[in-house]
Amino acid sequence: MAVANPSTASSTTAPRMRILIVEDERGLTDVLEYNLKREGYDTVVAHDGQEGLRKAQTLLPDLILLDIMLPGLSGFDVCRELRAGERTREIPIIIISAKSEETDQVVGFSLGADDYVTKPFHVKVLLQRIKALQRRIEGVADPVDVVEYLDIRIDRVRHRAYAAERELDLTPTEFRLLECMLRQPGRAFTRHQLMDAAIGEGAIVLERTIDVHIKTLRKKLGASDLIETVRGVGYRFRETRE
Repeated sequence: MAVANPSTASSTTAPRMRILIVEDERGLTDVLEYNLKREGYDTVVAHDGQEGLRKAQTLLPDLILLDIMLPGLSGFDVCRELRAGERTREIPIIIISAKSEETDQVVGFSLGADDYVTKPFHVKVLLQRIKALQRRIEGVADPVDVVEYLDIRIDRVRHRAYAAERELDLTPTEFRLLECMLRQPGRAFTRHQLMDAAIGEGAIVLERTIDVHIKTLRKKLGASDLIETVRGVGYRFRETRE
């Protein structure tokens, strides 16, 4: 009977996605760990904000599930620190929190969270959110890697954006928002369409959330006229320079 070469077998096996769970409710972490491992993910757990930040910085997970109300360092502070770090700024973050007010979700997205799931939630729904985010990370459906228009350039492979050769410090959500509009200048997008592009289908869409992202994008671009407000609809990227 032929015996498989171990080195050959391991080289053809795709690495498992590692997910860091930052949650102080141990019953919930047990449930999440069980279900994530059953889906084929590797998991790491932290039960307070400081531990979560340290593990994120040292282990560099593929995705982070982040509670907000944590002992020591809040989830918002953890998110802020991760987005400020050179090595952690692009790690996808899904906030899972009992704080379900619109203002809390706006703050979470403005700090750079990629999705926001409110407690209580169904684990199957969370798994679908993770898979949707994973598909966006892998860039399944978009063959064009570089888009440039009106001195704004996006490089999807290197995950970098530039305004007149000045590199922009964008959150993952801001990056996808800009890419969506830049690919179709002149097209008016509704807020729901933009949130689907940036956060994913099925996410809770808040008008104020998208407005916050657009406001910060305009500021970072250094040209507020590039993204136009379309009254009663949403936003569009300017078609021509005036």
